[in-house]
Amino acid sequence: MHDIRSLRADPQAFDAAMARRGLGGQSQVILALDAERREAIQRVEAALKARNERAKAIGMAKAKGDTAEVERLMASPVDDIAAATSEQLARSEAALNDTLSALPNILDAEVPEGADETANRVLHQHGEPASLPFKPREHFELGEALGLMDFESAARLSGSRFVVLKGALARLERALGQWMLDQHTGQNGYTEVSPPLLVNAATLYGTGQLPKFEEDLFRTDDKFLIPTAEVPLTNLVAQQIIAEPIAPLRFTALTPSFRSEAGSAGRDTRGMLRQHQFYKVELVSITRPEDSDGEHERMTGCAEAILTALGLTWRRLFLCAGDTGFGAARTYDLEVWLPGQQAWREISSCSNTRDFQARRMNARFKRGKDSVFVHSLNGSGVAVGRALIAVLEAHQREDGTIAIPAVLQPYMGGLTQLG
Repeated sequence: MHDIRSLRADPQAFDAAMARRGLGGQSQVILALDAERREAIQRVEAALKARNERAKAIGMAKAKGDTAEVERLMASPVDDIAAATSEQLARSEAALNDTLSALPNILDAEVPEGADETANRVLHQHGEPASLPFKPREHFELGEALGLMDFESAARLSGSRFVVLKGALARLERALGQWMLDQHTGQNGYTEVSPPLLVNAATLYGTGQLPKFEEDLFRTDDKFLIPTAEVPLTNLVAQQIIAEPIAPLRFTALTPSFRSEAGSAGRDTRGMLRQHQFYKVELVSITRPEDSDGEHERMTGCAEAILTALGLTWRRLFLCAGDTGFGAARTYDLEVWLPGQQAWREISSCSNTRDFQARRMNARFKRGKDSVFVHSLNGSGVAVGRALIAVLEAHQREDGTIAIPAVLQPYMGGLTQLG
């Protein structure tokens, strides 16, 4: 959500910020709606004043015993006028809020220009794509050959974009999630949270999934399945004024995530890359405004350390204007090299939303006599399914076996390989 006062102060700067997002001039529409709202407020105030004055006059007439004057005053339409103006104000406020809530966050000045992912900037890379002495296979070929990855059964159970993992491969998926969670809580200072997987519409509105991305969500009755644990973790501070944090509040959770993958028909239909249900270790930080940029670097570094410890080749990208998500002011993506695909694929996305989500959630902290909107950040620490894919492809051997990274072996009962 945007600060209407800042927009009033400099509408040209707001239009320039939205233009970086590929949106035309927005300020005139918003300021017109704001003017209607402010006029409605004045009419409501005038109607309420008239109603109060009438009430006083009725009291005085009653005190004098002037029944005719009381009846005349009672017949005045001020109640109807007050109700009508209040309804008009509610409509004006809803129209303004709906317009503002549909607009994306203002991008950080350092975000690279560009219309799509081709303009993303590679900041650094860890390792070089390995040249294997044999033709590497993709993860689904490896998993199916081991008899541990079953898409046919999943399709019978649930349809497309689901998978059944079995035996040691199911355990490896569990090991990845547990190890990551232990790293982030034990080494990186995050507090583990076990949040609800079903949330209400207000919670999704707070982090920006509603109303814009409703088609991407799975709904059940009046609740929604979470698309990421970012949603409940960030909303832990919603509608609150917390004590000013000396250090950032850091939360992590290992949860299933559920996404309809609307608009992705025909993309990544083979294998586990784009599933309706997957596990992810999420990282969320709540900070003071002056601390959020430093926390963004730290959070991304925590995710990078996971990839390094798993023996993966990865790189950090600074997303351009056209590829930065709706709620983010700036985003780093982490990509891993998949030998089977011979391609870089995203495995983590770490974003600083500044106060964009906080305004939607009304999340503040106390600073002296005032309250200030918090800054919120979120990132994958990392996506478990994609980490599993990367481990399978990066550590495959010519005979079809998979070497298990040393950090995961204690979680695998000492097992050193699959197959």
